[in-house]
Amino acid sequence: MKHTPKALTICFLSLFILLFAGCSDNEPPDIPRTSDSPAAGSHSSGTASDAVPYDSADSSDAPSDSAPSDTPVASDGSDSSDAPDTPAQEAPAAPPRDNTPKVLVPEASGSTVYENELASIDASHTDEGYVMVRYTGSNEKVKLRIIAPDQETQYIYLLSGAGAYETFPLSCGSGTYQVHILENAGGDMYALAYSTDISVSIANEFGPFLYPNQYVNFTPDSATVAKGSELAQDTYSDLEVIDNIYHYIISEITYDEQKAANVSYGYLPVVDETLSSKKGICFDYAAVMSAMLRSQGIPTKLEVGYSGDAYHAWISTYITEIGWVDKIIEFDGTSWTLMDPTLAANNDRSSVGKYIGDGSNYVLKYSY
Repeated sequence: MKHTPKALTICFLSLFILLFAGCSDNEPPDIPRTSDSPAAGSHSSGTASDAVPYDSADSSDAPSDSAPSDTPVASDGSDSSDAPDTPAQEAPAAPPRDNTPKVLVPEASGSTVYENELASIDASHTDEGYVMVRYTGSNEKVKLRIIAPDQETQYIYLLSGAGAYETFPLSCGSGTYQVHILENAGGDMYALAYSTDISVSIANEFGPFLYPNQYVNFTPDSATVAKGSELAQDTYSDLEVIDNIYHYIISEITYDEQKAANVSYGYLPVVDETLSSKKGICFDYAAVMSAMLRSQGIPTKLEVGYSGDAYHAWISTYITEIGWVDKIIEFDGTSWTLMDPTLAANNDRSSVGKYIGDGSNYVLKYSY
């Protein structure tokens, strides 16, 4: 299905309603610094074992015409130049990359907890780049506000109110975060129910982009994780995994205009539901792809910001040999093409490339 300007506008406006309504104080976040390679998480359901593909150099075992004295002689003294050639021994190829899912599981282990009678904030594993929050009060509209160490960037989420812990990334690196629980006081007004400051020293800087969270929510048992493993089978690098997953998403999932037109503020992607229905809005595209890549041990940011004049979502991935590759990519073997999964699935390649260009049509606001 072609993604018409009308469909794009619906997608952009719907995501704006989802993520930006009521958040007038939000400012663009700092982008976390990265190291040369991702660190392993502390709570994993699998192990990583990435192999480097073997590229053998060209060689020739043929004898030189200028050296007739080197012509092989058989043991009986006869010329053995007519004897069948023995095949050259090729160096063994490296094995495929391990596609075993590597799902990091957040834990509210209780070693560091801030709480009152309404809410609990488990900060036991902030070194891995996440905090877990639950609300146990009776208010039906509750928000979580996380203020980054720069004291300006604010991330605002809706809490489910189900009494269970939810996971939220600490996307802005180490420092002191302010965490606020806000209860609705009528209309658009919210009152502070609980707050605390949390000093964070992130040891695994890739943790916020490997662990599941409220927006990219998956478990070791998710069908999305199993599909990601299937798509990563018989690959030799993270690049191949990204390429396989990317092309699967844009070819199998179609844009759901009806859903986009009726989606409400606070909508959260359900990755297995999107995978099953093969339909979704831009938020769903980004969440499914992020979940698949994270479950393969590839650090992936679900990012939101402006695409042209409209609010939108895309992803960025970290490749060990390259670093962060922004705004999702298509790799044709020689060059990278900036690509957004929703646009790519619903427009021809030339139109997408013309729109995205050098990436200047994207303005980042938040990384999840």
